[in-house]
Amino acid sequence: EKIAAGKIIKVEAHPIPEHPRPRRVVGRVALVGDAAGYVTKCSGEGIYFAAKSGRMVGEALVRLMKGGSKIPSEKEIIAEYIKPYDKAYGPTYVVLDILQKVFYSSNPAREAFVEMCESEYVQKVTFDSYLYKKVQGNNPVEDIKLLCTTIGSLLRGNALVEPDKTFSNPVESKKRL
Repeated sequence: EKIAAGKIIKVEAHPIPEHPRPRRVVGRVALVGDAAGYVTKCSGEGIYFAAKSGRMVGEALVRLMKGGSKIPSEKEIIAEYIKPYDKAYGPTYVVLDILQKVFYSSNPAREAFVEMCESEYVQKVTFDSYLYKKVQGNNPVEDIKLLCTTIGSLLRGNALVEPDKTFSNPVESKKRL
């Protein structure tokens, strides 16, 4: 009831970074979570990566400070936090980026993605990757079969489905400003 007579002055939102930021450590300041760009593009998930990066930088700083007797440098923080984080989770971001660029770009690509997801191997790899937060699947034979099936689905989809139409709604867009 306190805000019943209130009016909206401004609606605003800020995008969440979809890629790890190029500079995540500056001086003695280290970014973690959404601020560092640790969000998965396909799902928007970031809680795990926020907590994990916070823990990793905290543990790195404890090691580097040697009981409070030393102030770590930017170079040391990068070596102890950024490099291990990128080694552990970089492949996950690369795979999700490729998936989004290939399969979220058009209706035929989305149809190919749906077809690809019928595979039990894809379902298992997806579940395990989501569960363990790292790219899973180490079966080269299944990976090659998946690649061939995916290329076939993309070619078939592009041949059978009409391209997306251009969408524009400037009237609605202006209402949101």
